Amino acid sequence: MPRRTATMLASTLILIALLCAGVLIPVPYSEMSPGPTVNTLGDARGEPVLHISGRKTYPTSGNLNMTTVRVTGADYDMNIVEAVYGWLAHDSVVVPHDTLYPDGKTEEESTQENAEEFSQSQESAKVAALEELKIPVTSRVVVSTVVKDSAAEGVLHAGDVIKAVDGTAVEQPEDVAKLVTKHEPGEDVVFTVVPAKAAAAAEKAGKEPQGSRDVTLTTRKAPADPSSPSEDRAIVGIQAGTDHTFPFEIDIKLADVGGPSAGLMFSLGIIDKLTPGKLTGGKFIAGTGTIDDEGTVGPIGGINMKLVGARDAGARYFLTPDDNCSAAASDTPSGLTLVRVKTLDDAKKSLEKIRAGDTAALPKCSVG
Repeated sequence: MPRRTATMLASTLILIALLCAGVLIPVPYSEMSPGPTVNTLGDARGEPVLHISGRKTYPTSGNLNMTTVRVTGADYDMNIVEAVYGWLAHDSVVVPHDTLYPDGKTEEESTQENAEEFSQSQESAKVAALEELKIPVTSRVVVSTVVKDSAAEGVLHAGDVIKAVDGTAVEQPEDVAKLVTKHEPGEDVVFTVVPAKAAAAAEKAGKEPQGSRDVTLTTRKAPADPSSPSEDRAIVGIQAGTDHTFPFEIDIKLADVGGPSAGLMFSLGIIDKLTPGKLTGGKFIAGTGTIDDEGTVGPIGGINMKLVGARDAGARYFLTPDDNCSAAASDTPSGLTLVRVKTLDDAKKSLEKIRAGDTAALPKCSVG
């Protein structure tokens, strides 16, 4: 066989071997890419995203789009070819697998966690919107979760209203932990609670929960914490949370979405529907950001992918959490104006400026 032919054959075989290796050998990476955007003022799968009953609502126009990010599943094995393609593509980003699924978290565990965060973000979005509109919301501290095999298992239940600990009234979830940790492990702590069923019946009737009872639990030592190995902290095995009673029904219907990052856009959509006039002025505005009950906007992940998704959907303005501004400004899609927001009130004021055409006065994102 001529040397030139042999060289070409060998090179071809090596190339085929490398391609096969690239396809077959998994690498510890995952991919993020722009996901769909949804107008919180519109419909999804034939149903309004925001449905409000028991209160007068007003016509809306334009778009207040929440944005999402697609990610590869926890069990998906990316190969070298896919990783290289993702690194070179502008509309996707390849990150270490542990960034999306830390501590060996399975896809099912991640989906469950995202669903819980999404549910909590909806509640906070409702509270923040109504507080912004000065509409009273009743809040109470409840048992959010009970740890398996803990002192509280079988005694306290999710949904129980916590009125007091050791006779001291609680107003915030963190009050519960502070009062419990005043004890040494092995000591008794007394919870004054209204059972979940009684609390649910009272909420349905529009009344305050009644019929409290005292429950005594013996505290246990918290599991070892590497950050503070000498600390002997007392626990009973519950996570306290906040439950809200709204003066009318606000239903957020959106399937196949998880995580807390739509909170800001849900709040703005609720405000737009509950107030006369049109918050967007007919403009196409997208955005992202977590929100708490007080209306503080927090950072999110995958900001650059959300910018691409928003631009491709037709957005002209993007409401950007303050802590994400620098990263977003470093790679902003053309035609998209980034608006910096720290609170729900900031977002409302920026929408007023956009509506009035005073875009020069908008708080813009910048690098650094």
